[in-house]
Amino acid sequence: MSAPAVNATHPARDDRAGRGRLGRVGLWTGSLEGVPVAQVPDVLGELDDQGWGSLWFGEAVGREAFTAAQLYLGATRRMTIGTGIANIYGRDASAAGSAARTLEASHPGRFVLGLGVSHAPLVERHRGHHYGRPLSAMREYLDALDRTRALAAGEDVMPPVVLAALGPKMLGLSRDRTAGAHPYLTLPEHTARAREILGGTGEDGPALVVEHAAVVAAGVGDDDEVWRSRAHDHLTVYTGLPNYRNSWTRQGFEESDYVRGGSDRLKRALVTRGLEATRARVQEHLDAGASTVLVQVLGENMLVPPVQDWRLAAEALLG
Repeated sequence: MSAPAVNATHPARDDRAGRGRLGRVGLWTGSLEGVPVAQVPDVLGELDDQGWGSLWFGEAVGREAFTAAQLYLGATRRMTIGTGIANIYGRDASAAGSAARTLEASHPGRFVLGLGVSHAPLVERHRGHHYGRPLSAMREYLDALDRTRALAAGEDVMPPVVLAALGPKMLGLSRDRTAGAHPYLTLPEHTARAREILGGTGEDGPALVVEHAAVVAAGVGDDDEVWRSRAHDHLTVYTGLPNYRNSWTRQGFEESDYVRGGSDRLKRALVTRGLEATRARVQEHLDAGASTVLVQVLGENMLVPPVQDWRLAAEALLG
């Protein structure tokens, strides 16, 4: 990896997290939570072989983000691993900075730290913290992260940081303070607005790492119920979270779309059906200014990696 970009506040932070590090198309998955540690290398070795540029995962109630990232980095040879996202309420900024530096030193150029404020129910009920005002909480966390310094030998470089950002103010904070943004459950129209806020383009501007969900199982084009069932299961939790409902309202949806599992209109907008529709949607996001599109391939069971479907998606999207 070449010398990191110099940042006036944090001179040893690498602020590049665009296509050179992540590739145009990557994967997002929560299914690894269902894989025992001993079996993770087999699953991720397959993904490495398939040619994906990066693999991203979340942090809710399963594995802790940084230990999971170390596990996944150790199980792969070349893919970049990104947290999508590490919950800022899961650890203080000092711990996050130290962990991120260790991962960067262990696997240079292969880790991106995605940070986010998560959601009030997860922060308050599951973690027992007070959920503060999102923008203020993130700004204060970044202030503390920028004050951290390397205290271990050989760990003087911070990896790129991106923020989970849906609204214009968090996108602006992503632009001003980090390497870019990681929107989730958004449309290409949102991607275009996010790029306007971030500035630049998908080629040379701040990173805009967009998640998109898809059902690509063999035969799904002829079976509406497979797509509908998987899209419903995927959206069931998210339709109950205010942050996403607010984001969807800004994108043109309304209260009637937020029934448990989402209305048909919401499903069709957020979850593509089949390889051709998914290829077209990925291109729409790239054309709108995304630097990377993370395809979340929805399998039959959310805790079983859809390895065969990943293979189909790789053949269609990575050629």
